[in-house]
Amino acid sequence: MDKEALEMQIKTIEDQMAQADFWNDKDKAQAAIRELQELKEKREGAGKYDKGNAVMSILSGAGGDDAEDFSNILFEMYRKFVAKKGWQASIVHENKNDHGGYRNITFEIIGKGTYGTLRNESGVHRLVRISPFNAKQMRHTSFSLVEVIPKFEKVLETDIPPDQVRVELSKAGGPGGQNVNKRETAVRLVHIPTNISVHVASERSQAQNKEKAFALLKGKLFKKEEEDQKKKAAGMAVSSTTDIEWGSQIRSYVFHPYKMVKDHRTNVEVHNVDKVLDGDLDEFIEAEKEL
Repeated sequence: MDKEALEMQIKTIEDQMAQADFWNDKDKAQAAIRELQELKEKREGAGKYDKGNAVMSILSGAGGDDAEDFSNILFEMYRKFVAKKGWQASIVHENKNDHGGYRNITFEIIGKGTYGTLRNESGVHRLVRISPFNAKQMRHTSFSLVEVIPKFEKVLETDIPPDQVRVELSKAGGPGGQNVNKRETAVRLVHIPTNISVHVASERSQAQNKEKAFALLKGKLFKKEEEDQKKKAAGMAVSSTTDIEWGSQIRSYVFHPYKMVKDHRTNVEVHNVDKVLDGDLDEFIEAEKEL
């Protein structure tokens, strides 16, 4: 949509809102408000949220226990990076295995410009090492997906059409008091058209978890729309999923037969792997600003 057409659509909806009978049909009015918000976000561009907070998810892909251990390695790397920046991180949801690895983990990152700084960390990350889970001490390759979205505040259920969202409730696990496992406070949302899902269990009440879940879902839908637009502009096919496996990685962390971390988009290479895993990501992130 060109700028002129975008402005015309915005003006049309704003003119409708000025009419005395605008709220006579509540559902239609709310749909118009949602459309207006989306159009204004497109007009302002993706950079609108760069100065705000972020939410990062890490999901294990191909590689079994090694991949889940790699997700933990990545989480610790980003946690250390966040601490060095003076930002704050808090876990929203985690799914651990018996070895201390993560099948998936989602955490908020609070600090000035966190989304703008970390947004290009999104993508598939690849680990090559001698597997600690293999008795034969063989080299193993595993993959994890990092996803970074803007943190939206005060997102209402009506901001996303209700018929497009499936709400699932479950009992929250982990610490939090004697009643933590007795009430269904954890919330999982599934966006039916895209099959994008979010799970929140960090808050004490179902209402708080649902509010946070809708904010996460809005962020994921925003990120998908942003990435789809980039692919279309580049003449690439738009896919509903990202394959967490060979051929899709943006960065490789190699421990064997040599040591190196290489970003395949910017060609930045660092041979001190331990330094990178200790949260020293500035060289990669600076190069990513040109993407």
